[in-house]
Amino acid sequence: MQLDKFTDYALRILVTLAVRAPERVSTSQIATLYRLSENHLAKVSTQLVREGFVASERGRNGGLTLAKPVDDIRIGSVVRALKRDDPVVECFGANKSCLILPACGLRNPLAEAQEAFFAVLDRYTLADITQSRDALATLLEL
Repeated sequence: MQLDKFTDYALRILVTLAVRAPERVSTSQIATLYRLSENHLAKVSTQLVREGFVASERGRNGGLTLAKPVDDIRIGSVVRALKRDDPVVECFGANKSCLILPACGLRNPLAEAQEAFFAVLDRYTLADITQSRDALATLLEL
């Protein structure tokens, strides 16, 4: 299974917020750090807010912060929330037009592999992946 850019950027936002916690960080600051499109990151951060991982505050002193403690944010939950509409294969989604679907033996192994992927990610929290906070802060020029 491959992560799309949207999910990759979401994880980068979460890492940055974890390293900078408890201070607020603007989307534009994160976009500058990673040299990414501010417009695209705004869409990603909106989804993170909608899913309850990030809190957003508007205004002059506004920005993004984590909505939960780093120990409560499971990486599997984040990826699952952002990729829920992105099935591994078409037949896991709404498209049921595949000719071999009624007799296909791939569905179960692929579903099992997808769950194994998420099960591994569920073992890790945002705290786990940001244990090297000082090194990350240096790399993020904080």
